[in-house]
Parts: sequence; structure tokens; C-alpha cells
Amino acid sequence: MSGLRVVRVGPLATIQDLGRPGWFDSGVGTAGAADRASLRLANRLVGNPEGAAGIEVLLGGLELLADQHVTVAVTGAPAPVTVDDRPMGAASVLEIEEGQRLRLGIADTGLRTYVAVRGGIEVAPVLGSRSRDTLSGIGPDPLHPGDLLPVGKPPRTLPIVDVAPVPALGNELLTVRAVPGPRADWFTDATALFAGEWTISPDTDRIGARLDRRSGPALRRSVPSELPTEGMALGSVQVPPSGQPVVFLADHPITGGYPVIAVVADADVDCVAQARPGQALRFRKVD
Repeated sequence: MSGLRVVRVGPLATIQDLGRPGWFDSGVGTAGAADRASLRLANRLVGNPEGAAGIEVLLGGLELLADQHVTVAVTGAPAPVTVDDRPMGAASVLEIEEGQRLRLGIADTGLRTYVAVRGGIEVAPVLGSRSRDTLSGIGPDPLHPGDLLPVGKPPRTLPIVDVAPVPALGNELLTVRAVPGPRADWFTDATALFAGEWTISPDTDRIGARLDRRSGPALRRSVPSELPTEGMALGSVQVPPSGQPVVFLADHPITGGYPVIAVVADADVDCVAQARPGQALRFRKVD
């Protein structure tokens, strides 16, 4: 079997597609790429269907050896990309020959980089998806040195661009749109979420981005009791007793008992997934 062999892994690298919807009634979440737009773009660049499985890389540090000719694209957090130590452009189509090495350095901004290969990573699907769910442990294991990643049959469509123009990710203040949540009335003043600024906590992963208050009033509960368990959606802003909101990301639990004060607009969830610890964030209320 030939494909891509894992030589080195940084903090974390997992196989992800667009997830496994439709299993909530069995207690299984959707999972999938934390930054869906970046995975979709990488797949479009190499001519794959948008939902083909690729590699999600936390911060960078991945090295792959090609056991065959492959066409790849790297998107998301701008980790420096080299092929056999030759610098390559971000969000560009790369032709890698057998025996060559693709290396990702450490990204200066953003959190997650995506590697798509023409034909997709063809590991065995679980419940219809090749995604790793880090909360439940469902799906292929995180990558380790020595792993061989099989590449699927190339699609008939061909890449039509060499480079995609994408806006640069920065470390400046991130403005996130959100609508009031179903339990906003559990707080003395739910508008406090939208006042002042928050920062991304180091206690952040694929399950959720925990926030620390940077400026502005604290969130205070008006209802002292806890909720019965209820459903949780992607982008839900849940507030535990500590008062530190958590924005639920790709591997979020499907139920929870803490009140949801707001829900992040779907288009902005990908931005939260790319925010790294210490970055400032502000919520903007929308209808």
C-alpha cells in the first residue's frame, strides 16, 4: 500500500472530514473539521469533493513522506510550508513526487492548518465519517510517526487554480456575531456578554474555546439552580458556575446542564476555532 507516510507530528494531527451528522439520537456528535471553511477550500484546490477527508494540524510541526506522486493543498493557519526544504506558498496547489517530503513549520497566527490530498485520505469510515471525535474517541486515531495514510482514487475533476487568494489570519481583536441564547434569562444582565472583551483561555481544544474576562462586567446568574440536561448546538456559549463562557466547537457534547447565554453565528464558528490562547474576542449581538 502506498500513500503518505507520517514522519513527524507536532502537538496534534487528526483526520477530519465534514463530520457525521444524524447520530445525535444515539449519543454521537458531528465532529469534523473545526474550521470547516479551510478544509473545504483545501479540497476544492485539489479537485476533491468539499467533504473529503484531510488532515487537521494543531499549530504545525507535521512532516509527511510521499510514497507516490500526490497533489496537495495547505490552508488555514499559515504554517510555513516546504517541499524538500523548498518554501511553498500558502493555499496553493503542490505537486509532490514519490520520495519528497512535505513539512509544516509552526504557524505564527491561527491555530489549525489543513492538508488536503487529491483523492482524500481513505481510512475506514466510522458511522459514515472519517473524522476523529476527540470527546468520544470515535474515528481514526490521531496521527503518529510511522503511520501510512492511504490516498483514495483521484476524482475526475481537475484543480483549476494554482493559488487561492485568502485573507490573512491575525492576532488582533476578533469580533464574533452571536444571537441571544435560550437561557439568556438565567442571568441578571445577559447583555454583559456583549460588553467589554474576552480572551481565549489556554484551556481550549476541539471541544470548546473557554474565555477569560479581559474587560467589562462579570456574568452573574439570577437562577441559582441547575438545568436538566438539554441539547447543545455547535457554537453554543455555555456558562458554567465559574462565569467563564465556553464556545462549543466541533467535538462539543450533544447535551449539557449549564445555561446557554448565546449562540455564535455559524459562519463565525470557524473564526473562533482559529483563535489561539491569549487572543482578544468581542461578541456582537445580532438578531
